[in-house]
Amino acid sequence: MIKERRQLNRVDYQSKSVIVLPDSAEKFVGTTKNISPLGIAICVPKDTPSLLGQSVIIVAETLIMYADAVREDPADNDQKLIAFTARKFTQEVLQYLFEHITT
Repeated sequence: MIKERRQLNRVDYQSKSVIVLPDSAEKFVGTTKNISPLGIAICVPKDTPSLLGQSVIIVAETLIMYADAVREDPADNDQKLIAFTARKFTQEVLQYLFEHITT
């Protein structure tokens, strides 16, 4: 049996982020805390509605990620931390991006 030696850990990545709900185009602003090719964690104000179980589009500086919200935890300074797991882009989500990227 071959043992996998590589590991995909999240690394610190501080940037402003926007979380977009594709169905309603509602946007939430936050701060990215860490990132990996498989996911991202973002701090948002505590009063941000729960995003658990929802698929979202995340824009963080040079990154665009389609992801599912999988965990929410309390954070410091009246915020909460939302963890997202990356998804493959579907044709519908790509179409949404191309239609809204110029507006």
